Amino acid sequence: MSETVPPAAERTHEMGLGEHAVALTIVTLIALVGNTVGPDVPISAAVPGMLIILGIAFVGVVIRQVVPLGVPAIVWISGVGILLSTPWTPGSEWIVEQVSQVEFLALATPILVYAGLGLSRSEAVRFARSGWRLITVAILVFIGTYLGSALIADIILNVTG
Repeated sequence: MSETVPPAAERTHEMGLGEHAVALTIVTLIALVGNTVGPDVPISAAVPGMLIILGIAFVGVVIRQVVPLGVPAIVWISGVGILLSTPWTPGSEWIVEQVSQVEFLALATPILVYAGLGLSRSEAVRFARSGWRLITVAILVFIGTYLGSALIADIILNVTG
């Protein structure tokens, strides 16, 4: 007995502001723990920066829901973050100083976990159908990216001394 997977259009669910707030808060807490454990930044030093990032993300989500242009929330979030960190924005120096206490990898970890968990059954079936060709291409891309990055880093290190 095979179970059919509904098309992606039928599975979508538009999150409300409350659901976004909960999700963003969970990601913030996970990132705060990661920021404390990994780079060994005290929680008291990282909390203001994390709250600023949480606020920027939530404002971007609100703008996306209020402005009917169909622009993804990440565009609004990036715009708000850029606007708040530009030198002509009052308080931008303080904002940048606080956010600098948050390590990038602490933010990337929960996002990458969510992306991994977000794979649907239809994507897993599609991956299985692609088989060895997809795995071969993925391995070659990873190797090429690694070697290219290593080459660029080596050149820059040799040039700068």
